[in-house]
Amino acid sequence: MFYMLIILIIRFIYLCWFIKGFELLPSFITICGKLNSFASNVKTSIDMSQHKHKHENKTLWVVILTAITMVVEIIFGIITNSIALLADGIHMGSHVLAIGLSWIAYVFMRKADKSRKFTGDSEKILSLSGFSSGLILLIFAIVIMVESIDRLIHPLDISYRKAIQVAIIGLVVNIISAFLLHHDHEHSDHNIRAAYLHVIADALTSLSAILGLTAAMIWNIPFIDTIAAIISSFVIIRWSFGLLKDSGGALLDVNKRPGQHHHHHTH
Repeated sequence: MFYMLIILIIRFIYLCWFIKGFELLPSFITICGKLNSFASNVKTSIDMSQHKHKHENKTLWVVILTAITMVVEIIFGIITNSIALLADGIHMGSHVLAIGLSWIAYVFMRKADKSRKFTGDSEKILSLSGFSSGLILLIFAIVIMVESIDRLIHPLDISYRKAIQVAIIGLVVNIISAFLLHHDHEHSDHNIRAAYLHVIADALTSLSAILGLTAAMIWNIPFIDTIAAIISSFVIIRWSFGLLKDSGGALLDVNKRPGQHHHHHTH
């Protein structure tokens, strides 16, 4: 009898422990879920950091390539007395400024991620740079349009062969830059997108200039070059508005869902 009582007590304790285990099971599952979410966030943060570092390096290479092209064109423009070559070299300087801004943004973001004093969202640095580059791109397109309209009203003699050679140089440099800045959309940010749009916009103007100048030279219709430039400026304006809308929305958290928070940098 005493032996049976001991057995019943043991079974009762085991049953209580078993039931208690079921009560703790939801908590255990919740803890596991949180640990898994934390690990996933850490992996995502590391993955994004690696992509930002790659973007920084690629942007730097494009800045160097564009700066070298700018210096070479300006020097040869002065030596050969080619106004077209000199003008394109000066124009390259605006892209060195814009793409250089994108590179500086990555440098600042990297330093902000390592700084304990910075408590804000480092991703906003990239959005701010993208917005600034969008403004530069918009101004660039408006200047092209104004100059093109002025050229329609006051046509000038064009040295077609020299102008085409300069446009080809610019196109080759921008194609190389576009390959360097090409990025996966799932890892894209407004900053790398802005730099990419700058070189694509410049490539578009170079291509339109080559086609327009060639057509104007063959058929002796100078205003074809101007029409091509105006069409290019409209396309670039559309691109710049899209960039300003997206980067501005990111700055103001317009696209942020309620309760959604940005991942702050880790130390």
